[in-house]
Amino acid sequence: MANNAFTAGVRPGGLTTSTEIRILLCYLIKNATSPLSKSELENALLSEELVNYFELASNLSALCTQGLICYENEHYTILPAGEDVANTLASDVPRSVREAATRAVVRAQLFAQKSAQHQTEIIPCGDGYTVQCRIVDREREMFQLSLYMPDHLSAMLARDRFVENGDVLYAQVLKNLTQDNT
Repeated sequence: MANNAFTAGVRPGGLTTSTEIRILLCYLIKNATSPLSKSELENALLSEELVNYFELASNLSALCTQGLICYENEHYTILPAGEDVANTLASDVPRSVREAATRAVVRAQLFAQKSAQHQTEIIPCGDGYTVQCRIVDREREMFQLSLYMPDHLSAMLARDRFVENGDVLYAQVLKNLTQDNT
């Protein structure tokens, strides 16, 4: 029983033991295209309800202590012993969980990349919020948009959608402003 993970917030089919969580973390960190930040791992695994937040944090710490992963410059990298775990034991974690986690990590890394270019800020104003959206490329502001949203939840939703789709919005605005309608 000591190896059972706390399962609140974990969907059926998610990981229920610390061992499975550690194997999955080694697998994800080893196979990521670039080092993973703590927030990318949290966003990926918690959004898919594959692990519990407290178990995730506890097992990341344990993997660092055990010398399987390293946390430097706010990113995790795999160490040789962790690679061995990932290579040898990955099949102990259900394939569907590995695939869902991998897709979620890719989405989280893409969101983090876009966040650097698609900048947003939520500012309280009167009875609502202003969402300021900007697209920055090589320190040059390419596009700016401000939206009024009536509540904080809708402001956060608008912020997240702009980060995800700001490039599409910018392309559509640019097309509509520059195309010849004749």
